[in-house]
Amino acid sequence: MKRIVVLISGSGTNMQAIVEACKAGRIDGEVVAVISNKPGVAGLDKAERAGIHTAVLSHKDFPTRDAYDVELQKLVEEFHPDVVVLAGFMRILTAAFAEHFHGRMLNIHPSLLPKYRGINTHQRALDSGDKEHGVSVHFVTEELDGGPVILQARVPVFAGDDADDLQQRVHAQEHRIYPLVVQWLCSGRLKLTAKGAELDGTLLGPQGYAAD
Repeated sequence: MKRIVVLISGSGTNMQAIVEACKAGRIDGEVVAVISNKPGVAGLDKAERAGIHTAVLSHKDFPTRDAYDVELQKLVEEFHPDVVVLAGFMRILTAAFAEHFHGRMLNIHPSLLPKYRGINTHQRALDSGDKEHGVSVHFVTEELDGGPVILQARVPVFAGDDADDLQQRVHAQEHRIYPLVVQWLCSGRLKLTAKGAELDGTLLGPQGYAAD
């Protein structure tokens, strides 16, 4: 059973999906800690109700991003993780932090990467007149939302949609694909190599698995 540490900043819905998948035996792992950079968020309450250790390390207590990430790395390592999962963790991580957890840290991003890195992805998709939108799970590297894509899910954009409509549609897919990718990593099927993300020894393309 792999040890999983989840980093959050808010409601923790993806964290909860992963916890439930672990408890149902769909992930060969256990969420051993949930860490937030913000106190009092709903995700911490969900983790506590599930009997998971929680911790808060506020970025506001540190003068620089580097100083924060040094302490965050120490805190994460206290739980001896095999896998680190970013689940709505609204921080740009330093290169040193990304390198330390290279190959064992995942992120989920609400767009069809490489489109719309950063924030406000749903509104940006609407403003661009896109006919489809979606979500990507990728390995974390020092490049913001730039690590190799592992799996994407696509959703349609309908006439009259607003950003909230798209967000809800995307969230439904997030909760399906993120536990699946976490299981791939926990089971040893998924690896980050010098060439990119590999699943069962096969190099994945720029849009990840099942890009068609």
